[in-house]
Amino acid sequence: MKTYRTGFLLALTGNIVLVAVLTGLWWHYRAAKTGADAKPQEMVASTALDSTASSMPAAPTMSETPLVPVQISPQRLQSIGVKTGVVERRLVEDEIRATGNVAVDETRVAYVQVRFSGYIQKVFADATYQYVHKGQPLLTIYSPDLVATEREYLVAKQNQKEVAQSTVPGVASSAASLLDAAAERLKQWGVPQAEIVRLESTGQVQQELNVDSPVSGYITERNALPSVAVQPDMRLYTIADLSTVWVQAQVFQGDLGRIKIGDRARLTVDSFPGRTFSGRVDFIYPQVDMDTRTAKVRVIFSNPGLQLKPGMFVNVALKVPMGSQLVVPATGVLQSGE
Repeated sequence: MKTYRTGFLLALTGNIVLVAVLTGLWWHYRAAKTGADAKPQEMVASTALDSTASSMPAAPTMSETPLVPVQISPQRLQSIGVKTGVVERRLVEDEIRATGNVAVDETRVAYVQVRFSGYIQKVFADATYQYVHKGQPLLTIYSPDLVATEREYLVAKQNQKEVAQSTVPGVASSAASLLDAAAERLKQWGVPQAEIVRLESTGQVQQELNVDSPVSGYITERNALPSVAVQPDMRLYTIADLSTVWVQAQVFQGDLGRIKIGDRARLTVDSFPGRTFSGRVDFIYPQVDMDTRTAKVRVIFSNPGLQLKPGMFVNVALKVPMGSQLVVPATGVLQSGE
């Protein structure tokens, strides 16, 4: 029993000592906090004293040390990747990208027709997309009306010679009028001047007339076949000069206001990687497609070697001039994404 009493007293004494230590620590913390709260009041008083003192003439102070430029060696610049560039004013231009299709230049298309009825005898240009030169024979045609008119011309010419010395009033002038009427009919029918000269020199009617190509180019349409009856409204050939082609570029309506006729354009096509064609804007169509919200912009390109073929899908870059602007190197701009 005595042992238990002694242990109880020791435990009680230890608890009393622990409480006393904790109370002392708490009192020390409270005193430190009270001192910290009193410092702002001292600072306010100090500020008031400083403002009062500022109204008085300031005492001379020591001058501040000037800044010193920092020099970095070229080796250090290279190691950290520092680059320099020139800010300058220059002529700049924007680029509008679009897609398009190659088309035939309609100003370089010619149609081969005759102005009299007849029958085709021989066909020399017998394939579509065959290249023909200007003046090359395409076919021969027999026309009863043309043969009759040539005979009338020869008869009128012979009569003019016979009555040239006639003293009867009006005879010579009538013969001359018949000759002029026959010659005018041949010209209106599109008979070449060389054929009329041959008719006068030989005095013989030619049963078949050669029809020559009016231009140089490729035959894109052919309706001339042997033994086919021909009427004045029949289109025998369509010949296109493909040395220059059109490209119908599809441009969004938001970019139409920046495009002007005469702007430069650049064309690329997957069939010829690395090859670039240069052209210019020729016309802006006054209609916007309601489904795609794009409008057609016609661009003219030269076509050496017939590399650009009608119907080909191409990429077009339109160069839009923006005048003189202040520019900086692209590497000096931080792209924020906005």
